[in-house]
Amino acid sequence: MSSTLSIKRFFSRFGAVVLMCTSFTIAFIKPVAAQTLNKQQQAGMAALKKTTLNSDLSYELVESLTTEVGPRMMGTPGDAKSIVWAVDKMKSLGFDKVWTEEVTSTQWFRGEAKARITSPYPHNIVAIALGGSVGTGEQGITAQVAQFDSLADLKAAKPGSLKGKIAFVSYKMSRHIAGKGYGAAVGTRVNGASIAAEKGAVALIMRSVGTDSNRVAHTGVMRYKEGVNKIPAAAISNPDADLLLNQLKRGKPVSFQLTLTASIEAEQVIKSANVIGEITGSESPEEIVAIGAHLDSWDVGTGALDDGIGVAMVMAAAHHISKLDNRPKRTIRVILYAAEEVGLLGAKQYMIDHKDEVKNHVMGAEWDFGVGKIYEMTPRVGPKGLKAVDDLAKYLAPLGVKSSGKNNGRASSDMGLLTDAGMPSMRLSADGSHYFDYHHTENDTLDKVSPEDLKQNTAVYTLFAYFAAQASVDFRK
Repeated sequence: MSSTLSIKRFFSRFGAVVLMCTSFTIAFIKPVAAQTLNKQQQAGMAALKKTTLNSDLSYELVESLTTEVGPRMMGTPGDAKSIVWAVDKMKSLGFDKVWTEEVTSTQWFRGEAKARITSPYPHNIVAIALGGSVGTGEQGITAQVAQFDSLADLKAAKPGSLKGKIAFVSYKMSRHIAGKGYGAAVGTRVNGASIAAEKGAVALIMRSVGTDSNRVAHTGVMRYKEGVNKIPAAAISNPDADLLLNQLKRGKPVSFQLTLTASIEAEQVIKSANVIGEITGSESPEEIVAIGAHLDSWDVGTGALDDGIGVAMVMAAAHHISKLDNRPKRTIRVILYAAEEVGLLGAKQYMIDHKDEVKNHVMGAEWDFGVGKIYEMTPRVGPKGLKAVDDLAKYLAPLGVKSSGKNNGRASSDMGLLTDAGMPSMRLSADGSHYFDYHHTENDTLDKVSPEDLKQNTAVYTLFAYFAAQASVDFRK
């Protein structure tokens, strides 16, 4: 036997051994299936995934809400009608328990808004009163415009420098999948009027907090600083903000007329309610997995995106889980919050009504953002709970949801107060690239809802809720 042949045989045998060892190693490191749930519970996850991705229930619910009820601002007939609608729907969907909890506030009336550039080049302007604004009086206010690029620039103005003028903040919100531009823009809406008043302004107008180019104005809640003169505040559409800037660029004084018939009835108490429904747990009914949305909306549009789809998703999720042969161990509680738009009033009342029960909220999530599919999950759990969350991620990955790799998730909007109080939480982030095209406008209507995206979102919330209700894990630890 030649030495060359012996070497070839050696490497042939050595290669086979290497191949066998490599195969063994690959088999050994192959990811194993999620172990937080047993086989029966895993089968439940598979059944729920199939059902939700093929169900039109969530779309049917948001269609019903927007058609039969419509806008639902606190204190309006639509708000009262939505509470009856939600209770009836929960009962028809098979919830074990359904009840309401009263929420109160003072009354604000929007009235009408009229705006116009009176000189040097007259134009009618599309405007809307900010939620909570005082009115101008029937004669309106006509004054010269003082423009600021940002809220910071307005803050930097000298006291008294805006005496007799209308302050105009022209800051333009940027578009982002996660809505990151909102924070930089919304400060003017919330606090701008009082800041302008401190400088002597007689009114505030601002570019709408929105990313659209439609001639539609965006409303939203604002706040007055105690001890500061209350001046009228309005948002104007993006195209009209551009038009106003173009006139100012010409170096001539620009005069603006604003008329708001809004009013605050501080002595008039109005009532709304949180609507709550449960699918009772089979083994640990006192432990609560909370999924929520806010039932109210602004009085413009029909509240399809904000937050009709959230309402529909969480109601549908609980219904689908209730139809399984075996109920989950923990209770699934659906919370439809009142009065989110005017200051999280329903959430604050919930924290009062359930202060002794917060410790029993083992996990929670709320939908209140986005128009597209959920693409990312971010938990806030204890170190031992992370293993279970990793297992959940394996179930959600085929739906296009990836883990952010962080553990600082705060539940959206209302339910964020429960997160702050110690409830383990999950933030399920949806594509919000176009959300602020419609946010708080007349354009928030059913046609903006994608039935297919809604199915994916409903599937994600359903699987999340079922997983959290079945996992024998203390997510706080």
